[in-house]
Amino acid sequence: MTALNPAAVPLSLYIHMPWCVRKCPYCDFNSHAVPDGKLSLDLEKAYLQALVEDFKTQIDFAQGRLIHSVFIGGGTPSLISAQGYSWLFAQLKQQLEFEADCEITLEANPGTLEHEPFAGYLQAGINRLSIGVQSFDTDHLKRLGRIHSNNDALSAIKLAKQAGFARVNVDLMHGLPEQSLAQALLDLKLAVEQGATHISWYQLTIEPNTVFFRTQPILPAEDVLEQIQLQGEAYLLEQGFVNYEVSAWRKERPSAHNLNYWQFGDYLAIGAGAHGKVTLPDGVYRFQKTRQPKDYLAKIPAEHVQFRKLEAAELPFEFMMNALRLNQGVAAKLYAERTGLRLSDIDETLVSLRQRQLLVNDSQRLSCTEHAHGFLNTVLQNFL
Repeated sequence: MTALNPAAVPLSLYIHMPWCVRKCPYCDFNSHAVPDGKLSLDLEKAYLQALVEDFKTQIDFAQGRLIHSVFIGGGTPSLISAQGYSWLFAQLKQQLEFEADCEITLEANPGTLEHEPFAGYLQAGINRLSIGVQSFDTDHLKRLGRIHSNNDALSAIKLAKQAGFARVNVDLMHGLPEQSLAQALLDLKLAVEQGATHISWYQLTIEPNTVFFRTQPILPAEDVLEQIQLQGEAYLLEQGFVNYEVSAWRKERPSAHNLNYWQFGDYLAIGAGAHGKVTLPDGVYRFQKTRQPKDYLAKIPAEHVQFRKLEAAELPFEFMMNALRLNQGVAAKLYAERTGLRLSDIDETLVSLRQRQLLVNDSQRLSCTEHAHGFLNTVLQNFL
């Protein structure tokens, strides 16, 4: 394994806001119902201060790099006030400089009780919104445990655009309990008509440790799921969207933050349950923080983290798991630059996959064929 050059790897920042008004039955993220049904100003201040102290412990990982992008996920990050974010960014920038055109994304829910006017977030420095619509069908929203309505969802996108957000992603799920083909296509149509510039469109999966796992809902039949996928993709292409990653569609530039993940870039991570990845000269490291918000607030920052170096045997799968999600893949040279391993060490696997027409036959790129994108997990098994 050769020494790595961290300066050549873009550095992002992930911020986790762990609270929601109510936990959804399909959600396996680190999210918790907000205490007493409302996030108090005292709790907000305490958590924001803890984020700053957490961030200070990671400055050395930057190794001279600027912050390339920021993603604020959750939970429901729009439960935090715009003033809170303005204060937080000011504190973070005192510790580490952000790039001049740094993309800062906030996940926001459409529920009118969950966020302030969007203009406040824009003024705080957030320049991209990701609105968790999931569906525009009120019955489906109820089944998913969402607290917003069809009108809330439509209004949220419209208000975000009116507030001045040029970049608005809409999260949509398909394959919902008892969802028809027509209903799934209507969700896409409404997102497009409301002016979404980016759509994250993915099939509902039933994850362990969720309510849906314990009480299985009735999902659409396989032939319906197949038609939803085929006709949904055709519709988005007709509307001028580009499918650049398994579930990501864009009419604008790609999400810089997610692209950095998929290209095996680095990201600092602050907040309860946040996961990070950093490159040091001697290897690639992953870390994660204390999950429970009360524990996160009670501990000093040095006690938050579980930190480990990835073994050389893990790196081929870790790299490909991200890179092959991109429809165009990545430049082959990125493998050695981001892992410290020689690409020639996995030549036998690459040749086999190309012969089976699962990887494109191009020595300069690592990319699945269009045919192979439908069963990416099977392709990835070859790198374990």
